[in-house]
Amino acid sequence: MNQPLKQAKLGRGLSALLGDYAGARNVAENPTPVAADAASSDDAGAMEIAIDRIVPNPKQPRRTFIEAELEELSESIRTKGVIQPILVRPDPANAEMFEIIAGERRWRASRRAGLTAIPAVVREMDDREMLEIAIIENVQRSDLNAVEEAEAFKSLIDRFGRTQESVAQQVGKSREHVSNTLRLLNLPEDVREHVREGRLSAGHARALMKTSDPSAFAATVIAKGLSVRDTEALSKAAKAGNSDGKSAPDFGKDVDTKALEIDLQRSLGLDVDIRHVNGKGGEVRIKYAQLEQLDEICRLLSRARVAPAE
Repeated sequence: MNQPLKQAKLGRGLSALLGDYAGARNVAENPTPVAADAASSDDAGAMEIAIDRIVPNPKQPRRTFIEAELEELSESIRTKGVIQPILVRPDPANAEMFEIIAGERRWRASRRAGLTAIPAVVREMDDREMLEIAIIENVQRSDLNAVEEAEAFKSLIDRFGRTQESVAQQVGKSREHVSNTLRLLNLPEDVREHVREGRLSAGHARALMKTSDPSAFAATVIAKGLSVRDTEALSKAAKAGNSDGKSAPDFGKDVDTKALEIDLQRSLGLDVDIRHVNGKGGEVRIKYAQLEQLDEICRLLSRARVAPAE
């Protein structure tokens, strides 16, 4: 087994741990039988380890594995093999097993591809080193969704006493990015789950943070398939009236009415104000600044008019 790792160079990502490993075997085509001592090593320090002797990291920051992406990676592995080895450590609970530090997605896809062994680099690490490497590796690879990334940043701060500035340096991001990402954890759990599952993007989430009821707005954004720009406009419409003198939004409007205004504004390219009266009827106001815009409104309304029956 390799010598214990003296000091993980976390800011450099996996390259500092794996070395310039370019000679991983194509285990999809030529799996190597694995002996009881884990496997036979190659010159770069990687070895092929039986897949059934590897277990995931229970504290892996990445919790969401998208089915389509796993299948795509699995197909690539069937064709080309595993190009880059995963990183593991001896399992503290079972001397016959190994625990994944980085590379769980490749391990999952390899299992799906039917491989019996996978190239891996074995390193001795304690729990603290393993968690820190796992977090930073995922963030540097952009393998995390925005909420998982925020949770990873929070783990580095809470568990290891890091500042936002030091976290930013470790993962190669700006301090503003770290700070803005951490704010996503203030969203309700149902909205965070939408982000984890890919129903909302980080841009959507940031826009929803500015609303009084992110959960209700999120449901409307998803149901109507609103873009980030539309969501930002929806959020803006829910706030105080515009300072430039344009029509002020009605605070009594529900989120669906505001979303409908956004839809119409997007279609017409003009400000639209929907006003309900006594819960029975109402009016739609369309503001124009030039006569050409009025002509276009009239043309659209004329086209939409139903021809009289003969």
